[in-house]
Amino acid sequence: MTHGAVDPDVDLHVPGQRAELSWSVLVVIAAGGALGALARYGAQSALPASPAGFPWATFWVNVSGCLLIGVLMVVITEVRQAHRLVRPFLGVGILGGFTTFSTYVVDVQRLVAWGAPVAGLVYLAATMVAAVVAVWCGMRVTRRLARVAAR
Repeated sequence: MTHGAVDPDVDLHVPGQRAELSWSVLVVIAAGGALGALARYGAQSALPASPAGFPWATFWVNVSGCLLIGVLMVVITEVRQAHRLVRPFLGVGILGGFTTFSTYVVDVQRLVAWGAPVAGLVYLAATMVAAVVAVWCGMRVTRRLARVAAR
């Protein structure tokens, strides 16, 4: 059993890679996923979208989750060494449960089906661009803040 973080590219079909998973990792991912999904549910309940309306809640959940993923990855890989369960709990669990790119795809399909193909295409492109920019900004700002704090 490894004591480092679980590699996100673990292939469970390869016996040697299965050893990277443990019950503690699975439990923290499940607990984090439940918390993240509850947070997403709260956001989507607070900002419901009509069938042909722009799905702002899903958009902002995905963008803010990507921003936080950028921050998290810099903090735990560059700023300080984290406990081996931090990345599975926060990154895979909470932020994985919070972000919802599967709902994003369903939202695009729904917009097109309800006769709003332009809104669907705008949403499709805007979410991808905003998500990538959010990760980049989260990483960049966190690195700068870490450098300032280190002085």
